[in-house]
Amino acid sequence: MTAYIYPGQGSQYCGMGKDLFDSSNDAKRMFEAANKILDFEITNIMFGQDIDELKKTKVTQPAIFIHSVILSKILNFKPQIVAGHSLGEFSALVASKALNYEDALFLVSKRANAMEEACIKFPGTMAAVIGLNVDLIESICEKVGGIIKTANYNCPGQVVISGEKNSIESACEILKKNGAKRAIILPVGGAFHSPLMTSAKNKLAMEIEKIKFNTPSCPIYQNFSNNPETDPEKIKFNLIEQMTSPVKWTQCVEKMIKNGANKFVEVGPGKVLQGLVKKINSSVEISSAVI
Repeated sequence: MTAYIYPGQGSQYCGMGKDLFDSSNDAKRMFEAANKILDFEITNIMFGQDIDELKKTKVTQPAIFIHSVILSKILNFKPQIVAGHSLGEFSALVASKALNYEDALFLVSKRANAMEEACIKFPGTMAAVIGLNVDLIESICEKVGGIIKTANYNCPGQVVISGEKNSIESACEILKKNGAKRAIILPVGGAFHSPLMTSAKNKLAMEIEKIKFNTPSCPIYQNFSNNPETDPEKIKFNLIEQMTSPVKWTQCVEKMIKNGANKFVEVGPGKVLQGLVKKINSSVEISSAVI
């Protein structure tokens, strides 16, 4: 069984999506619709060479979503199971027909803007911790104090922590002293998937309630619950809770494999998720979706 997986923030690159735009009239229509929904020419940024502009959260998130969903559309996927990493859940929900493209892009834009606002009002940061036991990482974070939480269980040996800058910096020093191979502050705009995103979570919740969610055509393994979900109300709840909770990517992939997935196809820019899946279970087949 094939699992289609969708990347989140961090997979962007200059020129992304230009090949899709040039190869398909359907893709052109979807890109043009995105410009209208967002009320700015995101295609100019995606197809251009200004990496700093592309890295802005309000641009990055819609850009990755648009790329992933258009690629799914062109290749006409009929998935049996899907999952997305953080932002990627919205792409997965369109692929499984739980959301339509326009509504999902509207939500992604609202989410991105709310997160960018939260980053300004409640500044924080994130750090990748390599080569240390999860329980020890969580124990050290608790002892450091302040606002600091595990944010991403990416793969065995790779955990991301998120929170207030001072707490993250202190934790990194302690983690390295306790055997972490690396504890690196990440070049991100704020403390995603932590309590510092509560204001963004509340804004997204209000927007989600305005949108119709359908029963998906296949289960979506969600970051918050790491369970295969098909109930629209549970899906909405999990999307909201994800904003201030860790992305349980390792647990999602392990459960998909347990439930029969033996092939993973990453749909969207980059190969980040392929690398993570390989580290979680090297016996499964892994590839990129290509046109």
